[in-house]
Amino acid sequence: MKRKSRHTSSEPDAHAATIDACTFCKIARSELDSVRVFEDENTLAFLDHRPLFPGHCLLITRQHLRTIADLPPALADAVFTNVRTLAIAVQNAMSAEGTFIAINNVVSQSVPHFHAHIVPRRKGDGLRGFMWPRHKYATASEAEVIGAKIRDEIPRLIHAE
Repeated sequence: MKRKSRHTSSEPDAHAATIDACTFCKIARSELDSVRVFEDENTLAFLDHRPLFPGHCLLITRQHLRTIADLPPALADAVFTNVRTLAIAVQNAMSAEGTFIAINNVVSQSVPHFHAHIVPRRKGDGLRGFMWPRHKYATASEAEVIGAKIRDEIPRLIHAE
């Protein structure tokens, strides 16, 4: 069913269309089935339908936010408190030795809606640390230059909020 828009520009219409089509928004609205494990006014957690291991959960924001950059600071505390709670619950419920928590941000983000993966882990489970090649910095100087770039960016972001 096509909804009539009250907006005059195409940008809000595109946002509304994105929300209507978003798989995770549909799960939050109970339009798609999921095995829910936790929910509150800000977030919803459910089992991943293609888990790395049994107990692999996704925690999403109820509000359609695409990336961590879109996550309002006022909501960040609630989201990460729930990630922490879910990590402990998954580890305990699955008798796991630990958990792997991951957030893809645009690249490798299969659903363009902010979400955190909480995956139970055990030694020898076959998941090898990070699943991409890691490389050392060529020199200590190169690492310092990159560290300075990141340090210089942080005050700009803090003052923008």
